[in-house]
Amino acid sequence: MSFLPALRALLLACALSFLALASAGAQGLDAAVERFKADSFSDTEAGIAGVAASGSPQGVAILEALLDRRLFAGAPGVFFRDKAGQGFNAATGSPATVPAEAGMVRLNNRLRNLVQAALGSMTLLSPDPAQRFRAAEAVFKSRDATALPAVEQALAKETVRNVRRVLEEARAAIILSTTTAPEADRIAAAQRIAEAGDNDAVAILRQFSAQSTGGLKAVIDQGITAIEQAQRIRAWVQTVWFGVSLGSVLLLAAIGLAITFGVMGVINMAHGEMVMIGAYVTFVVQELFRSHAPHLLDWSLPISIPLAFLTSGLVGIAIERGVIRFLYGRPLETLLATFGISLVLQQAIRTWFGPTNREVSAPSWMAGSFEFLGLQITYGRLWIVVFTLVVFAALLLILKATPLGLQMRAVTQNRRMASAMGIRTRFVDAMTFGLGSGIAGIAGVALSQIDNVSPNLGQGYIIDSFMVVVFGGVGNLWGTLVAAFTLGIANKILEPFAGAVLGKILILVLLILFIQKRPRGLFALKGRAVEQ
Repeated sequence: MSFLPALRALLLACALSFLALASAGAQGLDAAVERFKADSFSDTEAGIAGVAASGSPQGVAILEALLDRRLFAGAPGVFFRDKAGQGFNAATGSPATVPAEAGMVRLNNRLRNLVQAALGSMTLLSPDPAQRFRAAEAVFKSRDATALPAVEQALAKETVRNVRRVLEEARAAIILSTTTAPEADRIAAAQRIAEAGDNDAVAILRQFSAQSTGGLKAVIDQGITAIEQAQRIRAWVQTVWFGVSLGSVLLLAAIGLAITFGVMGVINMAHGEMVMIGAYVTFVVQELFRSHAPHLLDWSLPISIPLAFLTSGLVGIAIERGVIRFLYGRPLETLLATFGISLVLQQAIRTWFGPTNREVSAPSWMAGSFEFLGLQITYGRLWIVVFTLVVFAALLLILKATPLGLQMRAVTQNRRMASAMGIRTRFVDAMTFGLGSGIAGIAGVALSQIDNVSPNLGQGYIIDSFMVVVFGGVGNLWGTLVAAFTLGIANKILEPFAGAVLGKILILVLLILFIQKRPRGLFALKGRAVEQ
């Protein structure tokens, strides 16, 4: 057929063209690599530009080696090592031994920026989205005008949203940096950079604010003002999030105390030790998994939750049955007895586990962080907030939908009437103390992820727990919820101005003044009586 000779001719022409281009690229790379032999920054700069322009496949490896101080040059030639330490000939790309007489090619800060820009423009079309993202960021920081064609070519093909966003910002930064570009294009570029709203965008706009005039300067100044205002708003929102995170920790530590103090009127100074026991249960469970089933280590934390609840709950019931039930109606003796129990439990833990801190690692699904609306949110803190709300909802369900919860509420409202109706108030007291202690143990599981697991773990939260309970209203769970988040947010708002220690003192002073006006807290229960 007549078209076969024409097809063969076309394929032959394409192959010859490809070979010619490859030969030209190889020749260009050879000439560029030779420039690295001269120990001068000007020749190194020319070599960087030549490697970037050659289009050779090993050009990226050569420039990465130069940036990481793995490129060596001398009389025998130019060589580089990969990250594994294997040597290669820079011109041919073939494996080779790096001669001892070859010296490392030097860089200064300006050349280092040129290498980053060249790497960015060479990897903008990489098949790996992460590499394209890093390349676009490098071009954005360097603002190298020679990379503009490569950026526009990459933009035409890019489909990944995050990579495309950084490419658009890089293109805008290059155009804004080009003083010969039309003013309308530079104004549009300044507006695009201002939309990024981060610190890099502010730095670029400030750099060109003093150099600009007329409409461009007005747009740049307006963009700087808008970014700074948005950053202030984000900083406040971030502070509130930190306060919510702290409030969730306070709520976990205080919610069990709110139950025992509200129903029984017992000032339990050993409540912090219930938290400590839950944290040590988490440590023991994790050590067992680490020794016998390391592939299931991520499951150690969920399994620790019911075990910590049972262990702390049983210890709480034992304390109530063995000591506290003989001291009802004698608050001072109860306070001293529970304080003594707390010292005994601390010493027992020191005897069994030692006085040093114990490590409890976070599971993989709690590691790392993500960005949401400009906020940096760690997965660990987010899971603790969610876990706290789940525990709070489960406790409400127990109090509202179970016979034990009904009896607990009855005893809270009027102990004598509940006893007359046949409710075993002593049994309710024991179960209430066990429930409160068990929830404290669950709090220990969560706190093991953000604090040191040590015999003194609970002591850092006992005072804050009492503050939350008193502020919210003794025996009122919703009051405890509101008080915990209010105190957490207030702490984080005051810290930047007053410091951590003075901030806590101010919170305590404000709380004392509040109690003077409302002695029963935010949400006081009506008709509560603890009568013997």
